[in-house]
Formats: sequence, C-alpha cells, structure tokens
Amino acid sequence: MREIVFHYDPISPYAHLAFERLPQALMGHSVAVRCKPVLFAALLKAHGQLGPAEIPAKRDWTYRQVAWLAHQHGVVLDLPAAHPFNPLPLLRLGLACATDDAPGDTNRFVTEQLFHHVWHGGLDATDPARLADLQARLQDHMAQRGKPWSPPEGEVVKQRLRANSDEALALGLFGVPAMVVDGRVFWGLDALPMLRAYLDGDAWFETQWAAAADRPVGVRRPS
Repeated sequence: MREIVFHYDPISPYAHLAFERLPQALMGHSVAVRCKPVLFAALLKAHGQLGPAEIPAKRDWTYRQVAWLAHQHGVVLDLPAAHPFNPLPLLRLGLACATDDAPGDTNRFVTEQLFHHVWHGGLDATDPARLADLQARLQDHMAQRGKPWSPPEGEVVKQRLRANSDEALALGLFGVPAMVVDGRVFWGLDALPMLRAYLDGDAWFETQWAAAADRPVGVRRPS
C-alpha cells in the first residue's frame, strides 16, 4: 500500500477543497493518507513570500475563485467572518489529538472538524466559544477511542507543530495543500488530477518530472 502525506493548514481554502476532493481523486487505489498540519505562515516566511490574502487584488480574486471552485465541485465553502486569521489555536487543537504512534498526524475525523470549523457556516474561526466547543468535541472523540489528550497549549503539542513545519520545509514545501508520495510533491487542489495520473502509472512522469527541475534560470531580480 502506498502512502500519501497530506500537508495542510486549515486557514487555506484550497486545502479545504483538496481535502474534500481527495477521496474521489484516489478512488480505486490502495493508499494510506496521513494528514499533517503545518503552519502555512512559517512556509511563507522561510521562502520570503506573502500569502494570497496579504496581497489586496489577489485576496479578492482568491475568494472569488475558491467560491467558484466550491460551486463547481459541489463542496460546501462559506468564507469565515474574517480572513486571514491566526490558525495556531486550530493547529494545536488538531495536534492535541495526535497519538504516540503518529505524533504529527491528525486522523480524518479531526482534520475534517478543523476544516469545517473554518469553512462551514461563515462564522468567526477564532471565536473563543466556538473554539471551546470544538475542543470539547475533539476531547470526546479521543475519549471514545480510549486515547489520551494532550493540552493544546502544552510544549508537547507546540513541538509537534514545529517538527511538522520543519519537516515540510526540509521536503521543499512552499505552500498548502501539498501531497507527498514517493518523494514527489503535488501542490494545490489543481494537482489532484496530476496525482491521480501518477498513481495510475502515467509514463509522462518517467521523463518529464525530473526534466522540469533541470531548466536553467535566465535572469534573477535583484533582492
């Protein structure tokens, strides 16, 4: 069975869309999907980039496009009351549910709860009462599984998030969602058909994948 690691931050509408569409993209394949939350802002900072929502014109386009993509794919996506927002409480709540055998992962239920908290209902993702309700649901989920719960503000959870983000940077990730399989990185919702083709054994990957990285740089802008 092949393993796909789905790197995400619930702040990203594209990550939400990709998470919802991933089962269909993988249909018919025997794969195990591991969900790993990372701090998107840490990836942006490491690469000297701004997020789409930090560039005014791109921010407007992003919200229009994700609304259209949700409509096109039949996925519920309600823009939260304010965006961008600080996703750290959500990331830490997710990793509070991680288990010792996979300390950097969130299972599908937990991952879904994080995305739905942000992208269903058009509410404030950082509202303390809503976060408290989400935490209660996740704690109940862990109790039903007979698994321990780690305090979200504890050093163990913070270290899990740092380790995930460091691992993502070591893999060369620059954004979310990013799906990694066999050492290959597939970035974004629109990469799902490409990921599917790779799993199907498309011969294109035998020659063109490596060739893309061999292209010489013609000019660099001064820093």
